Amino acid sequence: MERYARVIGTGQYIPEIEVTNDEIAARVDKAKPGLGAVVYKFEQNSGIRRRFYAPREWATSDLAVRAAQAALDDAGLKPEDIDLIILGTDSPDYMTPATSVVVQHKLGAANAGTYDVGCACASFPTAMAAGAGHLATNKWMKNVLVIGAYMMSKLADPVDLMSFFYGDGAGAAVLNVGDKPGFITSSFLADGQYYKAWGIYSGGTAEPATCESVEAGRTKVRLVDKYPAEVNHEGWPKLARMLAQRGGFTLDDVDAFIFTQVNQGSVGIVMEALGQAVEKAHCIMGNVGYTGSACIPMALDDAMKKGKMKPNDLVVLIGSGVGYNQAGVAFRM
Repeated sequence: MERYARVIGTGQYIPEIEVTNDEIAARVDKAKPGLGAVVYKFEQNSGIRRRFYAPREWATSDLAVRAAQAALDDAGLKPEDIDLIILGTDSPDYMTPATSVVVQHKLGAANAGTYDVGCACASFPTAMAAGAGHLATNKWMKNVLVIGAYMMSKLADPVDLMSFFYGDGAGAAVLNVGDKPGFITSSFLADGQYYKAWGIYSGGTAEPATCESVEAGRTKVRLVDKYPAEVNHEGWPKLARMLAQRGGFTLDDVDAFIFTQVNQGSVGIVMEALGQAVEKAHCIMGNVGYTGSACIPMALDDAMKKGKMKPNDLVVLIGSGVGYNQAGVAFRM
């Protein structure tokens, strides 16, 4: 009997501290008068109207645990039922140890192994593909918990204009083994020439943190150089077509698409390129901001809870993260 991963539960966590665009505009304008006006241009282009912050004493693991528990509740499982936790984030609690082990402890998943995936916003599709592979090839394994979590707001300069985008949050899915899809196929792209464009560039082995690097802001996340729009506008359709070709379905067969939740305009451009109705692409960034590594599972859970997906629907998830990494997966729900 072939073994397939199937999604049996989803969950998310959105923290309670709402931060409006007016607040972001006032904050950046105070540091550099006139800059606040750009916030409203960002709002018009991206569709983002607000975002939410966790308490500043929290860490990414605190968000992840809450989303994980929501997914477990949805699946009707307990933490001790989980065999493996895969956590995707690029805002970890620590450089080391892995944030997934912190989550395992806080969640009480005593029987689970763990590891982290650090592909930024491509982390969740990457982790879903990995989890499906583990279930397909390990006969002893039954349940894998996949989490995407993001707290980049805490690693950003609050008066940096890019702080407009960062919202905190986490999303999760429980994968269980079954004898029919479930998981269908995956696709991956990368182009490392962009690794210096957007990131946190001090604090690792390339440049250990120093007083000088902290004072210069190099331990904070920075957009150093713009990515060309084609990275997503061409990359996402390419990934979707790769999934269709490899999975033996057509794009018309797809019931729902979820892309990285950073720009509603980009989603519209991509859906037009794919010849698909934009209504098939579920979006949440307008209400919660750009939640990075967490945005795809959060959108997935939102669509599930709102009844926009039903059993046996064909769903495509495509993520795009700094570096850059891109990843896609196709699932039957």
